[in-house]
Order: sequence, then structure tokens, then C-alpha cells
Amino acid sequence: AINKIHKKGKIPILCGGTGFYIQAVVDGIVIPEVPPDWKLRKKLEKKSVEELYKISKKLDPNRAKTIEKKNKRRLIRALEIVIKTKKPVPGLKKNPLPYPVLMLGIKKEKKELKKLIKKRFLKWLKPRTRINSVRGKQGLIEEVKRLHRSGISWKKIEDFGIHYRIIAKYLQKELNYQEMIENSLKELQNYAKRQMTWFKRDERIHWVKNQKEAEKLVKEFLPS
Repeated sequence: AINKIHKKGKIPILCGGTGFYIQAVVDGIVIPEVPPDWKLRKKLEKKSVEELYKISKKLDPNRAKTIEKKNKRRLIRALEIVIKTKKPVPGLKKNPLPYPVLMLGIKKEKKELKKLIKKRFLKWLKPRTRINSVRGKQGLIEEVKRLHRSGISWKKIEDFGIHYRIIAKYLQKELNYQEMIENSLKELQNYAKRQMTWFKRDERIHWVKNQKEAEKLVKEFLPS
């Protein structure tokens, strides 16, 4: 997609994504198309998320720093790739972009970041808001209910990610509404903290506080 945009004489802009995703695009980390190993998955499925994360830290410490450590599905897939290729993902073949890249990061104070995380999560819970349009119009709680009604077990839903796991527990009455919100925010804040740790290690990122600073860097970067 990036090459196609360049061929049209345009400049591609990539917004968002995890630290690993950005690195994979910019540095061209080629993740092998490892086919599912159902025997291995069944073996890993028997382990707890804590055990899987511990194995991940040992086999692929860099990936372990950014992966959702309680997302069993992603942990199993990450381990499947490492075990089958016998090497950590960052050590795999690289094919960097053949273009100059400007990387910008928006600098936020911890207190402000927490407020933004809370605001975003509460909007996700509400139906028919613009921010959760990618999830459909029902909001997260209704989405999890719909998934369960479609025949997906609570256990499987809990493997989908942070929001799904905690909301599934709420719908099973293991948590009350306030506990669901507090637990979700705590998990999201911890995840954001791990992502920031990853980003701060990349010295190519220019941290900006406002649009004016960003525009200045963009003007300096673009050919005159």
C-alpha cells in the first residue's frame, strides 16, 4: 500500500498502531507466514496466561514488552511463531522502507493520558458513538453479549483482549459495573505504559506537545 501511494506521487501517512506494528512497517520486519500448529496450540492452551507470558519473556523478551500479557490468544500465536521459527520476531529478516521516514509522537503528561484513556473507554461502552463505529453501533457491552449469543463461550471471548475479558466477567456477574470500569482502566493504563516504554527506546521518534511543533518538523522534513 505504501509503495502504491508513492507511485502516485503522494506521501503516505501512517497513524496509530502499537510499537511493534510501527517497527514492523518502518523497519520492514518480515513476520513469517507460520501456519497454525493445532497440536502445539492445544498444548499451550492448557497453560495459564501467566505461564504463557513467562515463556514469552524467555523466548522473545522484546515482543513480551508490548504484547497484552493477559491476552491468551495473542500470547499463543506469538509463541507459535517463535517456537516454529526458532528465533524471536525482532531477529527475523528485515526489509526497511526505502524512503526517508519522519516519526512523530504526541507527548502527554501521565495525568492527562489517564484522563484520555478513561474518556475513550467510557465512549466505547456507549452505543452509537463515532469513536466505536469500527466496533458497530452497539457499544462494547452489547457487542460482548452478541458474541456470546452467537455461540462463542465466555472463555473464548476472554481471550479476545483486555476489554472483552473484563466485560465478560462483568456479564457473568463476577464483577459489578464499577469494578468492571476500574479494572478495565487499570489494564489499559498498564498497557499504555508498556507501549510508551517501547516508543521511548526508539530515538527516531520526535516528541511534540502541540500541532505547531509537529508542523515545524513536517515542513523541515518535506522537500521544498
